[in-house]
Amino acid sequence: MAATRLIAMHQNKEKTVAQSLHDRAEYAKNGEKTDDGELISSYECNAEIADQEFLSARAEYLKNHREYKGDIIAYQIRQSFKPGEITPEEANAVGYETAMRFTKGKHAFFVATHIDRAHIHNHIIFNSIDLNEEKKFRDFLFSGIALRRVSDLVCLEHGLSVIKPRRPSEREKRTTYPHRKTFRSYICEDIDEAIARKPKDYEDFLQMLLDKDYEIKRGKNTAIRGKGQKRYIRFSSLGDGYNEADIMKAILGEETKSERDASKNPGARREFDMLLDIQEIIAKGKGAGYERFAKIYNIKQVSKALLFLQEHDCREYEELAKRASGAADRFAEISAQIKSTEARMAEIQVLRTHIINYSKTRDVYVAYRKAGYSKKFYEAHREELTLHKAAKDVFKAMDGKKIPKVKELNAEYGELLRKKKALYEEYKTAKQEMKDYQTAKYDIDRLLNIDEEQERKKEEKQRSR
Repeated sequence: MAATRLIAMHQNKEKTVAQSLHDRAEYAKNGEKTDDGELISSYECNAEIADQEFLSARAEYLKNHREYKGDIIAYQIRQSFKPGEITPEEANAVGYETAMRFTKGKHAFFVATHIDRAHIHNHIIFNSIDLNEEKKFRDFLFSGIALRRVSDLVCLEHGLSVIKPRRPSEREKRTTYPHRKTFRSYICEDIDEAIARKPKDYEDFLQMLLDKDYEIKRGKNTAIRGKGQKRYIRFSSLGDGYNEADIMKAILGEETKSERDASKNPGARREFDMLLDIQEIIAKGKGAGYERFAKIYNIKQVSKALLFLQEHDCREYEELAKRASGAADRFAEISAQIKSTEARMAEIQVLRTHIINYSKTRDVYVAYRKAGYSKKFYEAHREELTLHKAAKDVFKAMDGKKIPKVKELNAEYGELLRKKKALYEEYKTAKQEMKDYQTAKYDIDRLLNIDEEQERKKEEKQRSR
């Protein structure tokens, strides 16, 4: 399923046409969003210098045509896909095919697939000047609807779902909107993260916030300001658990935000973590205060681990070791199933693409054969013939197996996709269960070793007397 939008690109205010094109192209080709440029494809242009090639075509066009104020310098198609329904590689192929059909191969373009969001999406930028440098693309009436139909057709051919069109009378006006995080929410999250990193004192805690580019104002009440904020916000105004006194308690290990939240909601899940190595802390010279905090922290973690085992009716060490091992095995098994499912889905995508390409290019290949394998004909239809040959090579590698129909592959792909989603739910549960049991076992092992070490020292002391 893909949502599309056609955007006319104009010259930006206080920038030249070249600067405007360059900025838009560079944003689309951002390596952090396109897997270091691996998810970029192009037609009749070099994606690396597409903006310069577009400018060159525009210059040739303006030799014989008049330039208008507010002229459109290029067009952009944004094509967004449903999360989890498509891979980045296939999304790029869908974007390329959509652009090729919409422009009818008359305009140079490049496709940049972005994977930095939960939904994979394409930025397709095509030149407003055609390849002959004689005409311009005209944003005709209902061009957005035409683009959507082309995109839907390509999606259907790739086995993807499409958005069901609804009449205006059937549409509902949205009255609820997703919650937007405020500056205060971001500050609270960063405070929690800083406390979780175990600062040695309040000054160290403030330094962690400074490292995150916050500004700190000291006074009767400490205040903080982050990027984009106009005013400082006092810690005391952030709510329960975030005033200076509560932060100090959390730093000293006397009370943490998670414990405060648990006290407000007794039914909430009890989180626990691995024990700290006190001997290592002493060796590093952290000081008596930090040593005291570590001992208190370990007591709390052991208590939580024991409570977790009690709630899960695990009262023997052998049973704990068995469950920890079983949870790890289950997690590994589910991970292997997910990898196997994804591998088969990738095979189906490749095979489906080759079957479609073979069907589309069969007539061209027949004409090429009738033309006596003419070099001139080959050069004129190089792309189609290359796709046809690649498809035939894949079919030969199947060792005589029957070539499945696209409909059958789509059905299998849909079933695998449903299986993958179900496995991911099990994956999350298994991962958390493995973490809980292994952490509990680690804490109990540490506790038993500490007890044995203390008993050994006690015996040595008695012998020395």
